[in-house]
Amino acid sequence: MGRAPMSETDMVETRVDMKGDIASIGECMVELAPAGGGLFQQGFAGDTLNTAWYLRALLPRETRKVRYVSAVGTDAISKAMLAFLADHGIDTGSIARLPDRTVGLYLITLDGAERSFSYWRSVSAARQLAADQVRLAAALDGVAVAYLSGITLAILDPESRGRLFEVLSDLRRRGGAVVFDPNIRPRLWDSAATMAEVITRGYRASTIALPTFPDDAALYGDASPHETARRIADLGVREIAVKDGGNPALVWVDGNMTMVPPSQVARAIDTTGAGDSFNGGYLAARVAGRSPLEAARLGHDVAGRVICERGALAPMPLFTDLMVG
Repeated sequence: MGRAPMSETDMVETRVDMKGDIASIGECMVELAPAGGGLFQQGFAGDTLNTAWYLRALLPRETRKVRYVSAVGTDAISKAMLAFLADHGIDTGSIARLPDRTVGLYLITLDGAERSFSYWRSVSAARQLAADQVRLAAALDGVAVAYLSGITLAILDPESRGRLFEVLSDLRRRGGAVVFDPNIRPRLWDSAATMAEVITRGYRASTIALPTFPDDAALYGDASPHETARRIADLGVREIAVKDGGNPALVWVDGNMTMVPPSQVARAIDTTGAGDSFNGGYLAARVAGRSPLEAARLGHDVAGRVICERGALAPMPLFTDLMVG
């Protein structure tokens, strides 16, 4: 089960220098969230956008640019989405505008604090975010850290996935970091075999992995978070934080591991975006020079506040006291 549990002292040697822009790659969608009385409130969200949102909330705007890398249409709702992102400090210069496409939509259904989703994304422009490799490479020019998810990979055709992996490989060769959350969603894949193959490739492409234990266990048969971490480490990933809902997160760095308990929450209202917000807190701490253990604690703190709000995007001012960097 690896070497001894790691301490803060152990983590000094694992700190990484991640100066420069941070890019989150994926799909932002129109969100319809329950507002009571059978009504829904329109917003914008999506797993990689959610993480970019919390990165923006936690890092100083004057020293850290957070880019969103995607594609939208040229219709009114696409323009509204771009304005929304820009108004909240997320750079939209790397988002392609495609006149023959629009943006996807999803609807949240709540059962207590737990949520399920219905999606409409067949004409989503984000499916074309890696159709042009030159454009994609330009979108990541000057980026120090690229973040993506399994949903990013799922919405792309095989050729586009290949182009994305090539661009990410180039980024790593020039010293950048690739952060990957598999965010496993079986309904997005044509088969479990394809899903497992592509998610494994995503792990191999990454320097930091942020999986969720129940999801990986269902796909790969892992018996414990420790087994999940070992499997991913065997693919060449040195730093791993395994999320496990309301249970402690397992942080693994070069075979050293420890469990980081979650923040205490009086009453969860909506767990939408919990894992994405943990990722935002974790990554914000890492690019600010904090240790993986400190990063996991911040991730828990952010997620603990998010699940006490409705929808995926909690107001940024709620996290002012947690800012790093």
